[in-house]
Amino acid sequence: MELEFESKYEINRTAEFIISKSFTRIALQFPDDLLKDSTKVVSALKSKTRLLTDREVRFFVMADTTYGSCCIDEVGALHIDAECVVHYGQTCLSPTSVLPAFFVFGKASINVSSCVKHLIDYVSKNDKPIMILYGLEYAHVIPHIQEEIGLSKTESQLKLSVANVLCSFISPSKDPRESMEHPRPYSESDSSDTLSSSRSYRLGGLTWDLPEGSKIEDYLLFWIGSDSSAFANVVLTFNGCDIVRYDAEEDSLVTEFYQQRRILKRRYYLVEKAKDANIIGILVGTLGVAGYLHMIHHMQALISAAGKSSY
Repeated sequence: MELEFESKYEINRTAEFIISKSFTRIALQFPDDLLKDSTKVVSALKSKTRLLTDREVRFFVMADTTYGSCCIDEVGALHIDAECVVHYGQTCLSPTSVLPAFFVFGKASINVSSCVKHLIDYVSKNDKPIMILYGLEYAHVIPHIQEEIGLSKTESQLKLSVANVLCSFISPSKDPRESMEHPRPYSESDSSDTLSSSRSYRLGGLTWDLPEGSKIEDYLLFWIGSDSSAFANVVLTFNGCDIVRYDAEEDSLVTEFYQQRRILKRRYYLVEKAKDANIIGILVGTLGVAGYLHMIHHMQALISAAGKSSY
């Protein structure tokens, strides 16, 4: 059980990262559902760092963050003069403005064979190409899923693509526009003598490419994971796509998303209300994500161009 705990929270990798960067004051950011393990994680990290260095390394647990738990709480970390934030659990991988951040996604359990069987059974009735997306806690099993699919007899019949994790460490952003993450495609190359052969997408910590001439609406999105905020973001963003979710805990497929559809209808309604408004208020949800000031100015310019006032 101890080895399983250390593997889930990547104690060795985290300790080696801290020592390699010579950090001595580390903020550990936990979402509410993982907070129960925080003292055990601190104890394990202290033991491991003592074996690797003579310097004293201090750890500070952060909970009840000032913004969503998926974002780095730089404001809270700076209150204790932290040199780095280690973030646990699901994350959007939004760029930081001051502190470097190291991510531990966790390792949720899953029956790989059953997941692949559900995938093959479902997509065999669908002629669309498949894009596999997933909660970051399942990133560790994606190579095993790809291997199992490769061993299946139907591999040659599947047009299958798999999203990649964007990164597991980020440094403070030098360009505020880097934080303006869009699900729309952007070109990998801006060179005048080179034409981009693919279109790249980024959303919720994942990144993937589509061949030139393809649209995301052409794909069936196969999500592996729970009905989380990350999945809701996928459903709301790519609402024109066919989507199916594999629930690893229940070992079942889910094809109806009533809650997300209600949220989508509500959003459409509010978009229409915003179109009718003459005065727009800009509410900033966080000051801890790089580029928030640039985004405010960008919004002000858009509102002004539409002939409306903003506050």
